[in-house]
Amino acid sequence: MLDAATEAPTADTLIADALANPINVAILERLPRLRLDQPWLVAGCVYGPAWNRLSGRPPAENIKDYDIFYWDEDTSWQAEDRVIKAAMDLFADLGVVVELKNQKRVPLWYPEKFGTAYPPIGDAAQSIGLFQITCTCVGLAPGGDGRVRVHAPHGLDDLYAGILRPNPLCPSSPARRREKAESYRARWPWLRIAED
Repeated sequence: MLDAATEAPTADTLIADALANPINVAILERLPRLRLDQPWLVAGCVYGPAWNRLSGRPPAENIKDYDIFYWDEDTSWQAEDRVIKAAMDLFADLGVVVELKNQKRVPLWYPEKFGTAYPPIGDAAQSIGLFQITCTCVGLAPGGDGRVRVHAPHGLDDLYAGILRPNPLCPSSPARRREKAESYRARWPWLRIAED
């Protein structure tokens, strides 16, 4: 873990950790080819390499998939499916699971799948702040200038301190948030769960 007295986590820290995984580098380099509005590489593939570095593990270890959020006013399944198929072709050689979700569509299917309403959102970045555990609310986006942008609405301190704090903004139940936190601890046992 970081020594808070000498090394405060920054956006550059997160970028360096995430880009230590060459799959993230490839995805971010290719992502503009999909011509998506508001594309973000999010979740485990972003915070996982940081926890791996702090654990002395390879950057890609314990990364289950690579999630991409984007925004499309066309909320039809057909429109999202076209993007998914284009991404399958673009990332096929990477040998990993890449999942894309139009964040504008999430409120349409979330209640049926999870039994609770999804809060109204106005853009893809806003949905990053709704993950079940606050420190996992992180995303990277390719910038037009070749730089990588970071979105971390709850900051980076808990991420680098290994504190799994339930996100009250997430529309899931406390039991589901606890289950999610336990799944992280199963992979990175040094993480600590903060209670609801």
